[in-house]
Amino acid sequence: MFPDERACIQFVIDSRWPDGKPICPKCGVGTTYPRKDRTDGRECANCGCTFSVTAGTVMENTKLPLSTWLQAAYLMVTDKRGISAKQLQRALAIKRYETAWSILQKLRAAMVNPDRSKLSGRVEVDESYIGGPEEGKRGRGAGGKNLVVGAVEVREWTNPKTGKLSAYAGRIRFRHIDNAIQPVLVDFTLDTIEGGTKVVTDGFEAYRILPQFGYSHEVESTAHGLKPAAVLRHYHRAVSNLKTWIKGTFHGRIEGKHLQGYLNEFAFRFNRRNNLFAAFQTMLGIAGKVKGPTQVALYAEGSGHAGPGVPATAG
Repeated sequence: MFPDERACIQFVIDSRWPDGKPICPKCGVGTTYPRKDRTDGRECANCGCTFSVTAGTVMENTKLPLSTWLQAAYLMVTDKRGISAKQLQRALAIKRYETAWSILQKLRAAMVNPDRSKLSGRVEVDESYIGGPEEGKRGRGAGGKNLVVGAVEVREWTNPKTGKLSAYAGRIRFRHIDNAIQPVLVDFTLDTIEGGTKVVTDGFEAYRILPQFGYSHEVESTAHGLKPAAVLRHYHRAVSNLKTWIKGTFHGRIEGKHLQGYLNEFAFRFNRRNNLFAAFQTMLGIAGKVKGPTQVALYAEGSGHAGPGVPATAG
């Protein structure tokens, strides 16, 4: 697909602009011409503005060939296991580990579409701890774990042959949080779930206020006669897959300040699991709407749950 740099540039153009016509960032006109002095440069026929096809994306001002970025994106998106920075460094013969790590972090920023729609229908919501060997309850910093709140859209499907109705997980969202307190959980719900949706939770009292915000609220709990495996089963299955992925690909070692980016990656792939190649092109299209985090932000101290260029809710 990408025999040379020009083929890579054309793929980026087709991903960012569906009609294949780059739009001038200054005047908004779609008539531009390639520049002779740089392969990724364009010049507007209307105002004379010159710009790069990667301007305003996570690849902006890169010194790496676009082929490296596209290969990294392909490996990252089309394998359900993802890829670690060490694996990427070996696969693409990248000299420095830090370069491979930065590529993946910036690509994760391109995995959240700012125009995405909210979850709807029936949605399971709960919190879980990610990382750390110790058991913990709701609260901050239980045993070195990172607290995550998530939502899973529950969809139904009828087998045309048997007429049997089955439920399965649709889209998901995850957010790294400090505390499972009511304002934080309500804020997550408002940001990720459409009003009027039926929100299903366990017996945690923090969610009882949701009807005041226009949601229908349902509780699944062993106290209501359900078996433990039947309580929020779609949510817990998604979280189990998340934990398995983090443990298998990254050996469980993810710093809290970067966790949101990994949650974004997992949700992006999960939500597009039926067509991972299409997800590859989708990510490059989103890349034109999101600027990646700077090197300073990537290595900054502090929690930085989302960080510049990394939205706080994945999907």
